[in-house]
Amino acid sequence: MSGSAGRLIRVGQWLNGDGFSDFEHAFVYVGDGELVEGEPGGASTGSLAGYEGRPMLWSTGRIPLDDEQREAVVAAARGYLGTPYSVMDYFALATHHLHLPVSPLFKGYVMSSKHMICSQLVDQCYHDAGVQLFDDHRWPGYVTPGDLTRLLRH
Repeated sequence: MSGSAGRLIRVGQWLNGDGFSDFEHAFVYVGDGELVEGEPGGASTGSLAGYEGRPMLWSTGRIPLDDEQREAVVAAARGYLGTPYSVMDYFALATHHLHLPVSPLFKGYVMSSKHMICSQLVDQCYHDAGVQLFDDHRWPGYVTPGDLTRLLRH
């Protein structure tokens, strides 16, 4: 992502210990070449073709889903269209990562699904479908693109 929003996101990722990896974005593929992604203008649909030639990691095979769960993830993603994006979520997540004493003050803010960064959107869609991506007892919403990258690489 370019521009000032992209720079803020990169700083937020760095503060969360994710550095500047090859994978800085996440989306839910909803079929027919279409995806739902959290963006600074809010969660929206996009075309998979827009990512052609860029490195991607896929959950296929790594996160086993039955047909019902897959349909529920897609329905959840479509249900979050328009959900605002919040760069502040990156900084709230960073306070938790850095063990700053103000971190608990942000817990409710991050847990809210009224605003989500891309990785929170993906995690929330799976959660709504009854699929728990992480078993490390993290607070709901505490998911960065780097967390999803690590999940898919292991």
